[in-house]
Amino acid sequence: MIHAVRAGETLYSISMDYRVSIQRLQAANPGIGHMLYVGQKIEIPGLPDPNTIPYGIQVSVGKRRLSLYHNGKLVKIFPVAVGKIVSRSPVGEFVIVNRQYNPGGPFGVLWLSLSKQGYGIHGTNEPSSIGKVVSHGCIRMYNRDVLQIANIVPNGTRVVIQP
Repeated sequence: MIHAVRAGETLYSISMDYRVSIQRLQAANPGIGHMLYVGQKIEIPGLPDPNTIPYGIQVSVGKRRLSLYHNGKLVKIFPVAVGKIVSRSPVGEFVIVNRQYNPGGPFGVLWLSLSKQGYGIHGTNEPSSIGKVVSHGCIRMYNRDVLQIANIVPNGTRVVIQP
């Protein structure tokens, strides 16, 4: 996939967001240096172009829901928990970069990493929290729901989080 550099990003921050080593980024982008400029296009190795994936996810923080789309048509809406006031869920466009089953701790049965370090869509060991503003910024789902999503969408799927 292609990433457009945003203000304040560095090669290191991009490598952390996409969970790709700096060496892999440099190998995929010959001639790239550590000095980046806004709008510069960088190939992220190992992830497909989100435009080639028929699925998309939209999260409404205010409505506390995650909507799954296939070819632009709504497939299903899931209830979610979102970040509390002091640790708001990030707003913007991201992609799913990897997944980990049974990550342990409060993340339930599955963790879907987003292209923003430290944030993801995950299950929970506290199902009563779903529908509330209680997380540290992640999108929290019922375990059965996050497994259903993970069985449908591949890595590289676009995730848009709206206020």
